[in-house]
Amino acid sequence: MRQVPFHRPAIGPDEEREVLEALRSGWITTGPKAKRFEQEFAAYVGARNAVAVAHCTGALHLALFALEIRPGDEIITTPFTFTATAEVMGYVGARPVFVDIDANTLNIDPARIEAALAGGQHRNVKAIMPVHFAGQACDMDRIMAIARRHNLKVIEDAAHAVDSSRQLEGRGMTKIGTIGDISCFSFYATKNITCAEGGMITTEDDALAARIAVASLHGMDRNAWKRYDSSGSWFYEIHDLGFKYNLSDVHAAIGLAQLRRSAELTAAPPGDCAALQRGVRD
Repeated sequence: MRQVPFHRPAIGPDEEREVLEALRSGWITTGPKAKRFEQEFAAYVGARNAVAVAHCTGALHLALFALEIRPGDEIITTPFTFTATAEVMGYVGARPVFVDIDANTLNIDPARIEAALAGGQHRNVKAIMPVHFAGQACDMDRIMAIARRHNLKVIEDAAHAVDSSRQLEGRGMTKIGTIGDISCFSFYATKNITCAEGGMITTEDDALAARIAVASLHGMDRNAWKRYDSSGSWFYEIHDLGFKYNLSDVHAAIGLAQLRRSAELTAAPPGDCAALQRGVRD
């Protein structure tokens, strides 16, 4: 019986060079490579802000925290996803309202979102969390229109959606990462680009980005790199409740090399990662 491998990342000389550079620099925690990864990822998807984090689960948690989702609030989402999508709602005391998927797309059905809001049973809905399943983007025109009518926030679970796009009315073909209020990406080992572990949050809202960045590292107004680089100061303050979700430079180094190959990796035929892996080592 043929066994399907859990994952087979295409790691080659570029990734190795970036990691060795980080290791030899003497700086391996969050620092210049993580900052560069944020900048290059934001440019790649066309987002105004990007914050690198340890994983997509942390990204989703930070999104709820930054949007001030509170105990008793409800979030409409799909059950056809990994556990983290709904799990993080428990972190802030919110509860999921599950609606079914469209059988043709495997993505959340906008008509069922409307039905859940119209039924009168869910009066505490504060946000919609669509999941772009297996890289196929949700119907964001309809979802954003529903959100605007009901004054709801949209947090995109884009764990599968690096390099995914959607045709939008008035915007044309648009990469996932700039449509909802916040988009959360994964660079886990099974994703089309990987850091081994890692995630990214994108948003067009500068204030949200700033709050997320502070909350991602204990509520501190400066990370270690900002305190110890040549222009920094050792002094810092705790500005808010925070968490330990920062991405190390070693992980970011892998991500930088993978991002440069994103289009190639995304376009690879199913099952062709072994060929890619052989190719980068030849």
